[in-house]
Amino acid sequence: MMTPRSGRQLALSHHDYQAEIATVGATLRALRHRGRDLVVPFDADEVRPAYRGATLAPWPNRIVDGRYRLGDVELQLPLTEPERGHALHGLLGWADFAVRTTLDSTVEPDRVVLAATIEPQTGYPFRVEVEVEYRLDDDGLSQTVTARNLGADAAPWGTGPHPYLVGGPGNVDDWTLLLPASEVLTVTEDRLIPTGVEPVDAHPEWDFRMPRPIQDVFIDHAFTGLDRTDDLAEVRVTASDGTGVSMSWDRGCPWVQIHTADNPTLPAAHRAGLAVEPMTCPPDAFNSGVDLVTLAPGDAHSASWRIRAI
Repeated sequence: MMTPRSGRQLALSHHDYQAEIATVGATLRALRHRGRDLVVPFDADEVRPAYRGATLAPWPNRIVDGRYRLGDVELQLPLTEPERGHALHGLLGWADFAVRTTLDSTVEPDRVVLAATIEPQTGYPFRVEVEVEYRLDDDGLSQTVTARNLGADAAPWGTGPHPYLVGGPGNVDDWTLLLPASEVLTVTEDRLIPTGVEPVDAHPEWDFRMPRPIQDVFIDHAFTGLDRTDDLAEVRVTASDGTGVSMSWDRGCPWVQIHTADNPTLPAAHRAGLAVEPMTCPPDAFNSGVDLVTLAPGDAHSASWRIRAI
């Protein structure tokens, strides 16, 4: 049989949860609880749309103009967001990850580990191994991304996921959002270039510290200043009956990108899910240095997050 366009398909299950993982991009292709979608799915033999469910590495979001400096050296990355002229969402979005084997089996019923290596290349002359673990348990799906620097030089690093959460029937306009963030990174309207961190008090349209309906609000911004309970930040997207989906993460991700998935040219995808992307660093961190991880040779770095049903 031919391999589907999204790669090898790995089915995980645990009690009321089922997940489908695709090896291209170490992608979360589907996640359901008692048959209810918690993320916007796509077909196994479909080219993954809009980075839906992909693992972002070695940077999340954008590097402006695809250009950054390390010491006295200026590096230029391929411009993978040509309409805005940026390098978008890292280098592994279309890599086919290998499945790590265990002593007993390749894939456990509720857990899988995938791995790929970023080889030295123009714009990113570093060798970094990336390992992605997905695990289902009673509290939903956890994902952990671990980077290991296999090279001889320190490497800049950042990561995050790209799920589109589904709050319930309808679309984004029908759901209520809880986003415990006191600050927002403002951007230019045309190219989404960061301009500065401002309090959400100055932008009440993006203040969801108290849950309220999203309605027709447009969001494509990174947020920080996250309130936490038991060291965890949590975003909730819920339907009118109170059911929905939650995403939580620890202090390893001080940022979260929120996007209302506005795409009126594709009615089936337009505001069909809310992108919630915990990030270890903000957009353009390779230039700003804000919360950017520097991986020394031989060092490792891990970040994790969880999606669960409400």
